[in-house]
Amino acid sequence: MGLAASPGDHFTAVRSPASLLTERLRLRRPRLSDCAAIFEEYAADPEATRYLAWTPHRSIADTRAFLERQLEIEAAGGERSWMITRRDEDRAIGVIGCIFDAHAVSLGYVLGRQHWNRGYATEGGRAVLAWALALPATRRVWAVCDVDNVASRRVMEKLGMEREGLLRRWSVHPNLSKEPRDCFVYSRIRDAPARR
Repeated sequence: MGLAASPGDHFTAVRSPASLLTERLRLRRPRLSDCAAIFEEYAADPEATRYLAWTPHRSIADTRAFLERQLEIEAAGGERSWMITRRDEDRAIGVIGCIFDAHAVSLGYVLGRQHWNRGYATEGGRAVLAWALALPATRRVWAVCDVDNVASRRVMEKLGMEREGLLRRWSVHPNLSKEPRDCFVYSRIRDAPARR
């Protein structure tokens, strides 16, 4: 994840569940013992990290340092993440998380390449989206993706998020370019019907 931001006033006391269960998945809080799985499943893979804001990790030490920073950020209260695991196996195969700011929650995720096209990102995303929209302060859950990231766009659409527009030169994806790239922005608004 690594979507660090300071928490908004309305979310400073958010308590997130230790785990979220879906039909096939268990989303659980990250722990340092996940380093090897994170490194092997997605953090070292140039294809899995292609559209992320960080470059592939070169060693498990990189992953450990990254995870330690992430856990510090989460302890400060502005961000929450859950490792994506299958219910029958505790190994981390991806991560999904969110950042709280005022009345809005931003969503992000990454999944190991060997687990793509199985609906895991959508299934985990539904659980986190439902949890975030149920928080009293939440009025909006939103996410962005690079204009070329077709798979991520499809996940957001399956989550009932609506594409609101194009953010020009919004985000640097160092695996593609040193220059900021255009991104689409999607959202789900509380009490608005989900798009199908």
